[in-house]
Amino acid sequence: MNTKQSSYRQIMAATSLFGGVQVFQILIQIIRSKFVAVLLGPAGMGIVGLLTSTLGLISGLTNFGLGTSAVKDIAEARTTENETRIATVTIVLRRLVWISGTLGTIVVLAASPWLSRLTFGNSEYTLAYIWISVSLLFNQLTSGQLVLLQGMRKLQYLAQANLFGSLLGLLITVPLYYKWGIDGIVPGIILTSVTSFLIALFFSNKISLQKVRVSKVRTIAVGRNMVTMGFMISLSGFISLGVSYLLQIFINRHGGVADVGLYNAGFTLINTYVGLIFTAMATDYYPRLSAIAHNNLFCKETINQQAEVALLILAPIVVGFLVFINWAIILLYSSKFIAVNTMVYWAALGMFFKAASWAIAFIFLAKGTSKLFFWNELSGNLYMLILNVSGYYFFGLTGLGISFLLGYLVYLIQVFVIAKLKFEFSFNSDFLKVFIIQFSLALSCFLAVISFQQPYPYIVGTVLLLLSGGYSLNELEKRIGIKEIIKEFTHRNKTTNS
Repeated sequence: MNTKQSSYRQIMAATSLFGGVQVFQILIQIIRSKFVAVLLGPAGMGIVGLLTSTLGLISGLTNFGLGTSAVKDIAEARTTENETRIATVTIVLRRLVWISGTLGTIVVLAASPWLSRLTFGNSEYTLAYIWISVSLLFNQLTSGQLVLLQGMRKLQYLAQANLFGSLLGLLITVPLYYKWGIDGIVPGIILTSVTSFLIALFFSNKISLQKVRVSKVRTIAVGRNMVTMGFMISLSGFISLGVSYLLQIFINRHGGVADVGLYNAGFTLINTYVGLIFTAMATDYYPRLSAIAHNNLFCKETINQQAEVALLILAPIVVGFLVFINWAIILLYSSKFIAVNTMVYWAALGMFFKAASWAIAFIFLAKGTSKLFFWNELSGNLYMLILNVSGYYFFGLTGLGISFLLGYLVYLIQVFVIAKLKFEFSFNSDFLKVFIIQFSLALSCFLAVISFQQPYPYIVGTVLLLLSGGYSLNELEKRIGIKEIIKEFTHRNKTTNS
């Protein structure tokens, strides 16, 4: 096996592993939502959503983005194979998550009366915020353990920690909701955060670290880059939340709360169910790119490989969504949400541009260019907001899908130009070939489903889906040798059984 094939196989292995984890977590999320709806009703569902959303917002402001920035530092330390450096970075990270977690807890404690009035319009939930404030500490401590696993590329441990954390969270909350109803929400949030931390700690302790003493001066020196980079990440994330919030306010005022619900449902389909590919890939991709960030040539090759695999996996899924989106909407929501399908059609095409830009944008994080990352994300969020507002104002929900497509096209051009000028990046011919062929098939499917009368969209779409899937399988075979992997797996099983 050559080095290039090994790299492709590594990408596929990580994607398969964490793709499975993401699917499992989505299933748990669906099951939990069903139980919450049945056991707590709409009011209870609203309380859970508002409490967790508030915690997420405060966490975003106080966690310094360590869940992302520290991965880079640990990955870089790992490549040096210097045990002292690895241990030092880990100790500094653990101290920082204690500080940031404690800060988040103090903020919620101090602001609990105000948060209750702002969120619920009264002071009845002040005590609830006081109690759940401790979960911010445990959530941040959990993040610190998972960052260590990701940076050290202990992907099996990381996957197991996420799986068991999600499963036990479900097993804890459902009995509490069953026995105490709405009164079980606060204990459920606290116990879930504690359990997740203990599971993450169990797996992170499997990594043997050298015992070293790290002074306060050394802690500040090592932690400065983490916090600086993390702060920029945290700030850009907060801006993204703010942009989403402003857009939903605009939709509510001009179209009503029903359109807000349709918008959220549509983009949940795109970003959660289709977008899980990006989440799965990023777990391995980011630390791997960070480890070679000093070499522009290696970065270029890695980005192209990641973008190719992302498109080869994504394209058949997008085409499948275009063909069967009405079925998916009815299955996951109800027939009342069918109106969102045209928006999803346009947004699905935009996923091609998002995949390419997503692969490139990680280089800003891997290189540690925090200011460049911030201004890139800020500008992207601003013109995405302008496009979304304009799209909805002139074309309604369909305009939001069109704006998603145009926004990511502009964003792709932006990150490509920056990466080319700053880091000598360019797309290779293999990526361009994959992009042109798969986008052409998806575009053909898009035109078929919006132009033809039933049942022709299903007939034409199914043919195009088979072509897209067949092309992806053929290209993946060239890159990773799927048949060879199956043979090796079969042989290994036969040997084990005998």
